[in-house]
Amino acid sequence: MTTVAGDFDLTLDELRVVARYVAESAEPVLPLFARDRPDDPRPGAALAAAWEFVGGAPRTRLQRVTALDAHRAAREATTEAARLAARAAGDAAAAAYLHPIARATQVGHILRAAASAARVAELRAGDDPEAGLRAIDEARARATPALVDVLRRYPPAPTGRSRVAALMSLLDADLRRAT
Repeated sequence: MTTVAGDFDLTLDELRVVARYVAESAEPVLPLFARDRPDDPRPGAALAAAWEFVGGAPRTRLQRVTALDAHRAAREATTEAARLAARAAGDAAAAAYLHPIARATQVGHILRAAASAARVAELRAGDDPEAGLRAIDEARARATPALVDVLRRYPPAPTGRSRVAALMSLLDADLRRAT
């Protein structure tokens, strides 16, 4: 089994668990980007690259390039929901290269897509925070013990001023408390 070393070890199987979780978070919101920018395939390509890795393909330059391209596409989106959807797809591809370094910022690579999807749920519900909390509950329920084990190797998520950061911190704290 291939291991990525740093402050701690991550196996490729563990990276696939993380990439699956992130891709599952990104997939339902991706159509919002496609509606906003129908001729831009970059976020879709990033999500496809993530699923290739999850399915057992080696991590390659494909995941890195498509992740960066999806994040560039996010900057060109015209709505907050479309931006968040493109970023989530980029995060899914980037999850193949999660760094095993004990920095709180790495938690974003695990949980930001789920938090972004929760923010999208709020936006679709007329900016209703209850919709975001329900989405966070669903994201917590999808988290496997293996994902929580990886998450706990990192310091808690950094706090931020954005709603996505607040939702990510909430999800992070909930998952760390899970037994």
